[in-house]
Amino acid sequence: MRERVENLETLRMALEIMRELSPVKAIDSATLMQRLEAKGIKRSQRSVQRTLGMLVEHFDIECDTRSKPYGYRWRTQSKEFSVRSLSESDSLMLLLAEQHLKNLMPTQMLKAMEGFFEQAHRKVAPAIASLSEDEATRLSAQWLDKVRIVSATQPLLPPRIDEAVLEAVSSALYANKWLNIDYRNQTQQAKSAYVMPLGIAQQGVRLYLVCRFEGYDNERTLAINRITAATVSTKAFERPADFDLDKYDEDGRFASSEGPRVQLSFKIRKKAGLHLTESPLSKDQTIEDCGDHYAVSAPLQDTLRLRQWLQGFGGDVWDTAMQPVHE
Repeated sequence: MRERVENLETLRMALEIMRELSPVKAIDSATLMQRLEAKGIKRSQRSVQRTLGMLVEHFDIECDTRSKPYGYRWRTQSKEFSVRSLSESDSLMLLLAEQHLKNLMPTQMLKAMEGFFEQAHRKVAPAIASLSEDEATRLSAQWLDKVRIVSATQPLLPPRIDEAVLEAVSSALYANKWLNIDYRNQTQQAKSAYVMPLGIAQQGVRLYLVCRFEGYDNERTLAINRITAATVSTKAFERPADFDLDKYDEDGRFASSEGPRVQLSFKIRKKAGLHLTESPLSKDQTIEDCGDHYAVSAPLQDTLRLRQWLQGFGGDVWDTAMQPVHE
């Protein structure tokens, strides 16, 4: 009986240790012993070390022996990550994040999450295929087929991006490090530059890097698929206090053929312009109900995209004017 109790306690300790391990940061046996004690499991450091040795032997756990104290963690792509059992809602959240946020996560964090993504797929996939699964699990799994982000424009396939380039760009952006890049401009000319990465933005299926070129204090936007090579520099930089990615977006800087800031005004038939009463062009938009049409005014960046948007309404938009805004 006593042996059985000891075996159960050892099993509990092993499970708690696996829950404490991470694929991102290694943890030593002394720290694990303290965390176990906080959970009511009092074992000697030697006992914890023996259990860790057993886990390293039988599970996808690695021991970093380069320096003492030794550190333990899950291997990045470990399928044994399922010890952190995910619920149906956890799995759905992760799968939706994988679909729509994977290009906006730092690559090192994305790699660290791969074990969770795999577990989420294993949790959901059987429920989709089987009618005998638990009803709550099956209904949760079906949710992925019930939601969709719909493109507001003609759908396009994403351009090919070199994985090594994306990893270097993401790593430099995350760590505030300068970046050496080779890229092709819009006329397909090959260029090289030393840039300060300030932001990544996804517009439709395309990814863009906002950066400052060495020696300049203004921002430029580069399509990441046009970057042919990228190397993270060892030189760090202080992120500019005067740069705000939200404001950069609000100013229309991701649009092609960027022009001056203007006060746009136009008239639009009600049927065509109803959505502007719900989704304004800018925070400072004004809209007046004129019976059969609206009179709209908003400060915006004059861009090719804006002009194409206005032209798309055809005869439903008239009296268009753009007055320069002096800031």
